[in-house]
Amino acid sequence: MIAAMIPMKHSSIFRNRWFAILWAAGILWFALDVAGSPEEAPDKKVATTDAIGAPVVPDDTKALEAAIANM
Repeated sequence: MIAAMIPMKHSSIFRNRWFAILWAAGILWFALDVAGSPEEAPDKKVATTDAIGAPVVPDDTKALEAAIANM
């Protein structure tokens, strides 16, 4: 599987230092693309949101607790 990711012999990657640097930069670019960059810290004024992104107010939390308690 790894051999399919690198379209050449593994021993020839590091024969040229510039190609090795380019190869390493490509690996880092791929990792950043897959993992993504960290998001900025959320604003402290913004409340917790639900699944659709609407802010959760304390009344909603109390209603959910009551519904769970009545099950």
